[in-house]
Amino acid sequence: MEGVEDAEILAEDAAEVRVRKIIHVDMDAFYASVEQRDDRSLRGKPVAVGGSSRRGVVAAASYEARKFGVRSAMPSVTAKRQCPDLIFVPPRFEVYRDISHQIRAIFRDYADEVEPLSLDEAYLDVSADKAGLGSATATAKLIRRRIRDETGLTASAGVSYNKFIAKLASDQNKPDGLTVIPPGKGAAFVQTLSIRRFHGIGPVTAAKMEGLGIFSGADLADKDPLWLAENFGNSAEWLFNLARGIDHRRVKSHRPLKSLGGERTFFNDLISDTEIREALAHVSAVVWDRAAKKGARGRTVTLKLRYADFRTITRAKSVPFAIGDGAALLAAGEAILAPLLPTEQGIRLLGLTLSKFEGEEDEEDGGDSAPADLLSLI
Repeated sequence: MEGVEDAEILAEDAAEVRVRKIIHVDMDAFYASVEQRDDRSLRGKPVAVGGSSRRGVVAAASYEARKFGVRSAMPSVTAKRQCPDLIFVPPRFEVYRDISHQIRAIFRDYADEVEPLSLDEAYLDVSADKAGLGSATATAKLIRRRIRDETGLTASAGVSYNKFIAKLASDQNKPDGLTVIPPGKGAAFVQTLSIRRFHGIGPVTAAKMEGLGIFSGADLADKDPLWLAENFGNSAEWLFNLARGIDHRRVKSHRPLKSLGGERTFFNDLISDTEIREALAHVSAVVWDRAAKKGARGRTVTLKLRYADFRTITRAKSVPFAIGDGAALLAAGEAILAPLLPTEQGIRLLGLTLSKFEGEEDEEDGGDSAPADLLSLI
């Protein structure tokens, strides 16, 4: 029996050390690049996709604009102040979706496991070498070349043995770059980076880490599990692994819907309770329409408010049973909103999100939190 047990252990070890070949492809300044592709007069100029009004927000910025510090989600007035020559272009989401579908069709020629994160980025597991190219690096090169030839756009790619490092690598040499981090090099690569580069660590957590003396992956790797647990609770193991380049998540083609929502930015701040409630009703109707079309029934409703001074808050409420109609969704939203009224400041943005859908289970491999399926109402 001892020989059988040894064989089982060896089989488990072999499965555990099987190296995945993961590519993360990220389009370069996708929305802005599409606009520059389609309008030659915009090429080489600072471009922002979004509204140029006083209430507008930048949805995407060209690399020429980024040199001036213009970033997505930045108020348009701030962007214009930082870059006086900035050219605003209204978004064309249907065009972006069509191009995204074209790019995903290219991905499927090289991988059966493709996990889109948004319109402009995706993970591919090319361990099976579907196209018979011999290596993940060769596959990434061919994918990037086809994207350029078939869409006229550029993409950056990261190639590595797990999702976390592949995504970091794709951002390493943007735009139009390719970075390969082979097995055995991941920990060293991660430890050279600022913790603000780590996807999954937001500004609040990053600020907390910096207050504790953690500025880089190397600083994070110096902390033992007990210290991490004392300071970061349930995230301790996850952070411990990231600092060592460890990530066991699989690329999943069919990611369950995690949330869907809508938000609206207002040209003039909403002041009165009546107009705020009317805005909530409008956004709630849009969200429920989308939920009904997808057959999605959720138990958690999250309200998002952005005030005139750009301070943003979110409040969530969960109910015992899945919300079954638009009236119930609106009622849940109103219950969250009520304690926040009346407001001393005007409301410039209001959003509502539905999540915790029926049948949703926690992923065994600690998968990404799926990005919100968000409809922006500008």
